[in-house]
Amino acid sequence: MDRPRIAVEPECWRRPALVDAVIAGGGQVTAPDEAEALVWAEPAAPELLPGVLENGPTIEWVQLPYAGIENLTHLLDRDHLWTCGKGVYAEPVAEHVLMLALAGLRGMGSYARARSWSPPEGRNLLGGRVTVLGGGGITESLVRLLGPWDCRVTVLRRHPVPMDGVDRVVGPECLHDALRDADVVVVALSLTPETSGIIDAAALDAMASHAWLINVGRGGHVVTDDLVEALAAGAIGGAALDVTEPEPLPDGHPLWDMENCIVTPHVGNTPEMGLKLLARRVTENVRRYIAGEELLGPVDVDLGY
Repeated sequence: MDRPRIAVEPECWRRPALVDAVIAGGGQVTAPDEAEALVWAEPAAPELLPGVLENGPTIEWVQLPYAGIENLTHLLDRDHLWTCGKGVYAEPVAEHVLMLALAGLRGMGSYARARSWSPPEGRNLLGGRVTVLGGGGITESLVRLLGPWDCRVTVLRRHPVPMDGVDRVVGPECLHDALRDADVVVVALSLTPETSGIIDAAALDAMASHAWLINVGRGGHVVTDDLVEALAAGAIGGAALDVTEPEPLPDGHPLWDMENCIVTPHVGNTPEMGLKLLARRVTENVRRYIAGEELLGPVDVDLGY
């Protein structure tokens, strides 16, 4: 294939790093009306994408920037080949999970708020039991990072096939059983109708009273009111949330004042971390597109991720 014509849009978010990534992969950057492919650079503006595709009748492949594409799923069609950022940000997000798990288990939420010497608290992650909801790239990276802690890891995923380094892989029907014996529960799922609200009152009730919930998926995976009640009652050890529902979490929300809750403002992967990683994916997929090879991060239009 000659150098493919690839648009990087929307124009107001056309980052030089992504333009350079297209060129590095062997493509040339053009306007949408001349393009064969589109690199979409702004996930927070889905309303702009239909107009770009309408103005680009020859676009056949669309590269979306994030792994979570729930605000774009209504635009998916079979007229285009869609890819997303699956696996691109797995390493920094898995590192954030590890940080939150250690902070939660070791009592950093209450220690950081303390204004006087306080009694000891905390549990070891070493030798602990970790249940992860989701079997994608974040989970694969997290399992590797957990290696030195000698944890017993259970993964719940749609298709329960064996995974390297994982002791047990189970299907969605085993949710409460997988939660019951965990010291740490990590939510690292795509947000779909099936996973929305997966951590509700019943799921929280199934968790051990000392267990910490870590959410780096989407805020909609957790029923926030149910979580607030569980934390207030001490039904679980605590929650560390990088994503919330609603998001941003409003000032004055009860979660801000709970010592057994740690909130980070969706920074498991920051723009500074992520742009370089996305650029690498764009370069590789442009190279693969030219070579006629399978692209990384394909989106299943039926499943919506």
